[in-house]
Amino acid sequence: MKLILLLFLGIVYVNGDYERASYVGYKVYRINPTTKEQTEILTRLLNNTKLDFWTNVIMKGRPVDIMVSPIDQIGFLEYMNSNKIDVEIFIEDLQELISNEVIGDLKATGKMEWNSYYTLEDIYDWMDSLPGIYPQVEVISAGKSYEDRDIKGVKISFKPDKKNVFIEGGIHAREWISPATATFLINEVLNSENPAFRRIAESFDWYIFPSVNPDGYAYSHSTTRYWRKTRSVNEKCHGVDANRNWDFYWGEFSTSTEFCSDTYGGTGPFSENETRRLANFIQSIVYRTVVYISFHSYSQYLLIPYAHSTEHLDNYDDLYYIGQKAIRSLAERNGTVYKLGTAAEILYKTSGTSADWVKSLFDVPIVYTYELRDTGEYGFMLPADQIIPNGLEVIDSMITIFEESEALEYLTID
Repeated sequence: MKLILLLFLGIVYVNGDYERASYVGYKVYRINPTTKEQTEILTRLLNNTKLDFWTNVIMKGRPVDIMVSPIDQIGFLEYMNSNKIDVEIFIEDLQELISNEVIGDLKATGKMEWNSYYTLEDIYDWMDSLPGIYPQVEVISAGKSYEDRDIKGVKISFKPDKKNVFIEGGIHAREWISPATATFLINEVLNSENPAFRRIAESFDWYIFPSVNPDGYAYSHSTTRYWRKTRSVNEKCHGVDANRNWDFYWGEFSTSTEFCSDTYGGTGPFSENETRRLANFIQSIVYRTVVYISFHSYSQYLLIPYAHSTEHLDNYDDLYYIGQKAIRSLAERNGTVYKLGTAAEILYKTSGTSADWVKSLFDVPIVYTYELRDTGEYGFMLPADQIIPNGLEVIDSMITIFEESEALEYLTID
């Protein structure tokens, strides 16, 4: 067994910095650990940079999805077999899914349509076009990324002196449904004819940042589809997990100190341009912010602060009550089932996250993180024809969040 593991760990990993990476033959395996020993074996592999854990190791009986390259598969399967861990192929060929992804072309069509995914350039060009159409829109920047891109968002304001809603997407680059949901939300705030949502849309100032990790998102389009981190340069590799880099219990849970790990937390809190500058921007407006929502994927969870502790802190009970009603509203349209709770209770302990930092430091009353569609059939490659159904059901749940928050007197909807 030791020989197998050494061979497995000795395979060279290539980041794919030079041209668009091919994922021909890459597979996603689903493992369902049945014993505590098996979960411990999988946990020991989390820092192995040759494996890409799409979902974390939680407990026995909870499946774990792992992407494995063709060259690693024999060693991986032999190691699993030697430890009597059952493995199933969950996604047979990742390149086939990538090849089937629908990428829009804003220059060709002249408009944004939510049946395609778009590059960062197209998303930014679309955002830049909005003030010429909608006087309620102002394009804003939280600052520059490591590669000198704007961390660009929009402010939408229908009436003066309103409380703020802050929406953050794309902190993990490969989660394309996150920026797509954020841009869909921008369009709905501006154009929705749903009376319940129209009332909410016009009662707040909206700050929506579709891609707060713009370098990583651009890189996931141009080079490595499954890139997760920022693109800063460290001693051995590129990037930091931007959702482990915030100054809240930084480095304590589900964070790696391995430079090449997908969950590498950086040299310290706010080591990244992206997190530091976004935090500074949030601080400049947070005194009026009553709702903060972060979009991630995948797994279909609605998460309540905090991720670092199983204790029910601050206004957990109210957020749980609101969340229960929200996930029921979300399910009504398409039957999509979400689970509700803190990440520490229903997933795993995590620290250094944006939502927890906002909640802890500023006591913003309504804070949720969405882990959007799906539960693993497509994983990070959710087909583009699910963008609109996903977006509409999220808005259904948001209507409930706002209305129930109003009923509990956390906010006022005019």
